[in-house]
Amino acid sequence: MKKKLSYRDKLIELAYIYDVKEIKEYVKSRKNLTTGQLELILKKNKIIIPKDYKSNFFKDTFIKPISKAKSNLIEFKEDRIKAKNRIIRKAENLKHDTKRNINRSLQSAWNGIGKIGLNFLNIIPELGKVVYAFFGDLFTNLFNAIYNQQIDPKKARNVIIGFFVIVFATSITISAVNYFGDGESIKKAVIKKEVKKPEAKKPEIQKEVKKPEVKKPEVKKPEIKKEVKKPELKVKRKDVNEVVLPNLNLKTETVLNLFKDVDYTLSNVRVQKLVKPIYFTQFPRDLETIQSSKLKKETFIQIVLPLVVAENERILEDREKLKLLSKKKFTTDLEKQWLRQKLLEYKVKKGDLKELMVRMDIIPTSIALAQAAKESGWGTSRFALEGNAIYGQWTWSGQGIAPLDRDSNKNHKILKFPILRASVKAYKNNLNTHKGYKNFREKRLQLREKNKEIKGLELTETLKNYAQTGSEYTKILNQIITQNRLTDFEPVKLVGSVKQIELSS
Repeated sequence: MKKKLSYRDKLIELAYIYDVKEIKEYVKSRKNLTTGQLELILKKNKIIIPKDYKSNFFKDTFIKPISKAKSNLIEFKEDRIKAKNRIIRKAENLKHDTKRNINRSLQSAWNGIGKIGLNFLNIIPELGKVVYAFFGDLFTNLFNAIYNQQIDPKKARNVIIGFFVIVFATSITISAVNYFGDGESIKKAVIKKEVKKPEAKKPEIQKEVKKPEVKKPEVKKPEIKKEVKKPELKVKRKDVNEVVLPNLNLKTETVLNLFKDVDYTLSNVRVQKLVKPIYFTQFPRDLETIQSSKLKKETFIQIVLPLVVAENERILEDREKLKLLSKKKFTTDLEKQWLRQKLLEYKVKKGDLKELMVRMDIIPTSIALAQAAKESGWGTSRFALEGNAIYGQWTWSGQGIAPLDRDSNKNHKILKFPILRASVKAYKNNLNTHKGYKNFREKRLQLREKNKEIKGLELTETLKNYAQTGSEYTKILNQIITQNRLTDFEPVKLVGSVKQIELSS
């Protein structure tokens, strides 16, 4: 049976295997070297000590299985919490979707009633004309006949006497019925009359149904004429909170006409400090065909500015809610769920609400616009047009677009997004969570604590890690902000309501 060697004997045996003379000499001279000295000499001779030599029976038998079971238990607990959160999120989304669908149904029903009422009002003048013409012709013909016809005095006297006899007999009958309290016959007569009324109106209802059908093409005619003048646009005036323009492969000419129709200019935004929430889902494919570089840049800013301002306002709303919840001693289940969701979104560990407050803050509009212009080539890059990637964020696992000039030993891609606003949201989450932009968040926090405005030019120097060029990159950002007066847009807010614009394909 082979004798079990100690850890020190194994190190000596390893020295003999690799012929380490220094240890051999110590052993021959019967000098007792410690385990640490043996390890040091072996490492000095660049000999790797196998991990099996450091095995510990107690550790392998008891500690490792216990720690493994503990980690499995923790993972199981976290999975259950995630599953619970997922179910709660689905329930909340179902609640919000149901509420939204009900509101839309009520709104569409209200609009339908309004249209029916308008059509009825449009029918009334025509109906009045028909009734007026009918009775006019009737009385005209009647009086003409009376005037042209010679009346026999005896017949006229008999007719008049008969008329008064009928009126007198009817009056006596009604009085007798009321006197004896027998009102059932009168009620039946009244009911019969009330039943007959809708029968008399049936042809009128049919006319009302038919007339709007006849007039429908007449209502559409002016819209067809407008589409001939401007085939890209169909304008509907209606107060709404925001306007989302669908993915229709828009042309730059269409976009410029849209801005002109809603009176959306950067000069007005600079003066009023308000921007209309018009959200494009993609850039125009032919944006680079604009000859004027000034017009191209202004069009790019007009497209991206509402997206940036909307995300900043969403962050500020969450920040105010976080302030209120952090002061409360007791929170509801929905509030706790909201906090857990935000902790996950901003990648904050151990439920640290102070750190969440630091990360949950705006990105200055000037910086967001400048980086968008730099990374997307003012909206003309391949990544911006094919993948709505405004800020050129890298990915190794998600869906993306491979750069054409990528080195063969690299496998990164540019992250792809379904709409432009998703790219803006991911960019802001990146600056607020990634460890490479910790200096940016700390400088922003210092401005907050001093009650100063968060301005882009004071924070650009902290973004050296965003590009490989470092400080040269920040100089370019400062130049873009200064030359295009992007600091004018930092206090800009969204307009409460605007005209709804729909684009036809």
